Amino acid sequence: MAGLPCQVYIVYRLIPHIPFMKFSVQQIALMLNGKVQGNPNLEINNLGKIQEAKQGDIAFLANPKYESYIYTTQASAVIVGKDFEAKQAIEATLIIVDDAYSAFSKLLEEYEKIISFSKKGIENPSFISESAKVGSDLYLGAFAYIGSNVEIGDNCKVYPNCYIGDNVKIGNNTIIYAGVKIYKDCIVGNHCVIHAGAVIGSDGFGFAPQADGSYKTVPQIGNVIIEDQVSIGANSTIDRATMGSTIIKKGAKIDNLVQIAHNVIVGSNTVVAAQAGIAGSSEVGDNCMLGGQVGIAGHLKIANKTNIGAQSGLGSNITEERTNWQGSPAFELKSFYRAAAIFKKLPEIFRQLNELEKKVLNLLTKDKE
Repeated sequence: MAGLPCQVYIVYRLIPHIPFMKFSVQQIALMLNGKVQGNPNLEINNLGKIQEAKQGDIAFLANPKYESYIYTTQASAVIVGKDFEAKQAIEATLIIVDDAYSAFSKLLEEYEKIISFSKKGIENPSFISESAKVGSDLYLGAFAYIGSNVEIGDNCKVYPNCYIGDNVKIGNNTIIYAGVKIYKDCIVGNHCVIHAGAVIGSDGFGFAPQADGSYKTVPQIGNVIIEDQVSIGANSTIDRATMGSTIIKKGAKIDNLVQIAHNVIVGSNTVVAAQAGIAGSSEVGDNCMLGGQVGIAGHLKIANKTNIGAQSGLGSNITEERTNWQGSPAFELKSFYRAAAIFKKLPEIFRQLNELEKKVLNLLTKDKE
């Protein structure tokens, strides 16, 4: 496996058919560019939380709130940052790295590669068009369909019940989980992951109102382009463009149950949390963060490095980079907090106004007398 400095074995524990890694502490330290403090020859065969880990597990400590667990953990090894200073004796072997969280994430990533890319071969029944071109080490699950003129790169994994429409192009090292549907003419890059049930390239919501009150369908003749290293969550939908392309740029991460409409552009390394919706022709910049249930109206432009809090509704452009937004309609975060503080006081303010109104009326009545 590329990126691993050692031979990797797959072993099985008491739970059948669930693979676990098996390597030494020293091998893991080499992988993470870390230093070993303790026994480098200990065998690791599972990943665990520091508060729940057992012998043979490796855990990590990144949040100081969990420091107490490192003195009692049963884990064989713990990954810690170089700034960690022990306040008492630790039984576990330590792997000291620059950043514990990033190092453990890398370990999870390598483990996932081992598991996800171990499958090979074509299961039956499945269908591959004679005009399709597939690369080496393809895994094609049962009941999967690959249409005409499809191109699939090396080491791709297409799980059962997937549909890959005509003229679709998929790069190398991409995983397409069970039940994914990729409509005709769409393009998926290298090192992408599309999770179960996602639909790529369904029609955009294009209907022209008619004089009689009915709606006429506007043909959606564009496609979807998903660039390299993109992750698409389960049951998310990305609509094809009316003309041109809906584009998800390199490194973007889309959560489950997200709706991205036709001709939208999602910038590089932008993350979109669950149940968010982006209406047609909007452009979201690079390195943005959209919280859960965020709604973005159509034809808007959002600057790079914009953060939009959960359940916010955006109806206007954001032109300044590195800003934070919250609310529905959304406005700048500091202003939102000030407004929220006032909103919570409205019942008391209303009571005080009523009292003042009564006092003023009493004074006016006395003056008239």
